[in-house]
Amino acid sequence: MRQSPESQPLIELEGITKTFGEGAAAFQALKGVDLTIDRGDFVAVMGPSGSGKSTTMNVLGCLDVPTSGVFRFHGVEVQSLDRDQRSLLRRRYLGFVFQGFNLLARTSALENVELPLLYRGESKAARCEAAMRALDQVGLAPWATHTPAELSGGQQQRVAIARALVTQPDVLLADEPTGNLDTERSLEIMELLTRLNGEGITVVMVTHEEEMAQFARTIVHFRDGLVERIDRGARHRVEPA
Repeated sequence: MRQSPESQPLIELEGITKTFGEGAAAFQALKGVDLTIDRGDFVAVMGPSGSGKSTTMNVLGCLDVPTSGVFRFHGVEVQSLDRDQRSLLRRRYLGFVFQGFNLLARTSALENVELPLLYRGESKAARCEAAMRALDQVGLAPWATHTPAELSGGQQQRVAIARALVTQPDVLLADEPTGNLDTERSLEIMELLTRLNGEGITVVMVTHEEEMAQFARTIVHFRDGLVERIDRGARHRVEPA
């Protein structure tokens, strides 16, 4: 029986491999990853350096193409899409948050958040309205005119999250989002991601920090290019709104 779109996993990885280089220099970063992520989940991806977690995130973000296997997003086989189609998928459905905030130093918080919409060709009025709405989502509307130098590290990461949210993505991909923050600011960011997840955004986060991973509903452990185990129902589980 064919699943309805609502019951299908949002993301499906089946036998995903990724090899870098050729011949004697070839390195297999992923060795057959199987993973499903449902709509509305909050997934923490953990594992030692070289375990394959970052490569998997690059595949999920349509930044890299697997060597073999099947990657489905909304039921579409992503590995069969061409470069332009993958770029469109990335712009329309995915938001990215990185360890480094990657903000333009001499540009206001509002203008930083507007950037993805500028690339889309949105009008100035539409960009401003959407960016203010995204800043309000992360509690930074009063700081819209401030530059990164006038903001704390936690506030800068909130601006980065607002920039990821401004396109209204289905999935927020966060790579070590608390890696440059102290414990207090880290907990603030995790509480924000938890709230956004409760509002319906699927979150997939790479982290080395067990304390931060406990905010997730699902923790995926990688080792040696494979999913070693999956823990569901973590300590800080939040039921959908």
